[in-house]
Amino acid sequence: MTSEKQFKITKITTEVKHIELKTPFKTALRETSHVEFVRVHVEDENGHVGIGEAPATKAITGEDIEIILESIESVEKQFLNLTCKEALEILHSACCIGSSAKAALDMAFISLHVKEINQTLCEYFEIKDFTPIKTDVTISLNSADVMLEDAKKAYENAMTILKVKVGSDVLHAVDIIRKIAKELVHVQILVDANQAWSFEDSQFFINNMFDIKIELIEQPVIASDLESLKKITHFSHIPILADEAVFSLEDAKKVVESQSADMINIKLMKCGGVTKAIEILEYAREKKITCMLGSMLEGPYSINIALYLAFAYRDVVGYVDLDSPLLYKEPSNELDFKFSGCEISLKISASKEASFSA
Repeated sequence: MTSEKQFKITKITTEVKHIELKTPFKTALRETSHVEFVRVHVEDENGHVGIGEAPATKAITGEDIEIILESIESVEKQFLNLTCKEALEILHSACCIGSSAKAALDMAFISLHVKEINQTLCEYFEIKDFTPIKTDVTISLNSADVMLEDAKKAYENAMTILKVKVGSDVLHAVDIIRKIAKELVHVQILVDANQAWSFEDSQFFINNMFDIKIELIEQPVIASDLESLKKITHFSHIPILADEAVFSLEDAKKVVESQSADMINIKLMKCGGVTKAIEILEYAREKKITCMLGSMLEGPYSINIALYLAFAYRDVVGYVDLDSPLLYKEPSNELDFKFSGCEISLKISASKEASFSA
């Protein structure tokens, strides 16, 4: 039977973690050779510990490691001697900190609460269907020859959904997508421009893809230019996915109601954590909008909880972009999930024990 006792939070601590990548990760916005993230530990009076994480993604959320650390430090005293439910309410109503720092605290409070009520995350999220899901894997921006080789290697390792990063050179984008489509006829191709194109660039790319099967184009134009995004969406025969244009539920509503994109990309680091992601997912379910559940380059605990959401909302989540563990140089032993190519399944132990333990 689930315990109803509510414990008080007694301690919040942070540490900075690094995970080396197999190869450099390069997009139109940034380049890095490792995942760098803040891990936050939240402890209650009974010794339960919840863990949350937030990576440095200044190009997207405006937060680097120092900002995330300072943000958490600036608010942590507000949560001491509160229950997890009280802490979550304060976090999302009265804390003016960045979305990534907020996400780290949010997932730590939730994972701590799950431990306190003696549930697994599977039970908490009411997951019924444990059929494996599939993630894409990122092909980083590089020369066309290098990108093609990277795509071939991924395919040889049973990664059949490729998210191809392209940049401002739209001719290069056309070239590499056509080459990958020609060489790897059985892969699903997702194109991610990371806001690098103009409306005209987008038209040019789309016009050169009528004979190529592409799943979607992600955020072709700058996030603030919803008018151009809408024009592209109505022009394109390829579905358009809004990413950087959607941080909050309000953003999602604006994009959906104005028909500015066909789909939206939900990321915990953009929206402020699991609590807010669920609000957007519930809205998408109500409006019958397909979502991608995405991520930045993240650590294993934030990937874990995003994957639980992907399993719980598989009717809404048409695309999963949670491939960070596939990019790590060494496998992580902190994952509740098993990656086999692009297929992800829940480890048996994770369904029996509450995750996010210290």
